[in-house]
Amino acid sequence: MGQILLIRHGETAWSATRRHTSYTDLDLTEEGRRQARALRTLLAGRPFAAVLASPRRRALHTADLAGLTVDEVDEDLTEWNYGAYEGRTTADIREERPDWDLWTDGCPGGESPAQVGRRLDQVLTRAVGHLGRGDVALVAHAHSLRVAGARWIGLSPREGCRLRLDTATVSVLGHEHGRQVILRWNHPPPDGDATW
Repeated sequence: MGQILLIRHGETAWSATRRHTSYTDLDLTEEGRRQARALRTLLAGRPFAAVLASPRRRALHTADLAGLTVDEVDEDLTEWNYGAYEGRTTADIREERPDWDLWTDGCPGGESPAQVGRRLDQVLTRAVGHLGRGDVALVAHAHSLRVAGARWIGLSPREGCRLRLDTATVSVLGHEHGRQVILRWNHPPPDGDATW
């Protein structure tokens, strides 16, 4: 049985300043391009049965620089729709709504945790369909991939809040004794030539 690799895109100008970025189609910064190229070392020699990516430039560019060939662009892998909070930071939002929490409240004009969870459940179902042939890579965004990790191990979408995910990292979902488990989380590319 293959594994599912969750690959977060490299840095963008908005991720560097912690601004919520969903439908705004930003590309990678120079640092983000460097991060994405460094993923090549981490992924070298690992064949994939399927590579699914968000349609956003930052995800597609990361996949390309990491040496992956995208087999399917999947709308369900887009980032959490932040609605009225697009482009804003959590600190800025909490000046107006001190008790606001993305993971419980969702976003006005955007998505709720349950809606994001349903999307990512569909992605995971499609990914599982490929695991008999090998590993599957999902190239996407921080919050959507955090929800995928939570859902994989049977937690509610809101529990993704406990799974920090940095730019240009790889996390691995797999199995142990017939159970779905997280095998590795938030793993950065190596500084040298080591693979894993």
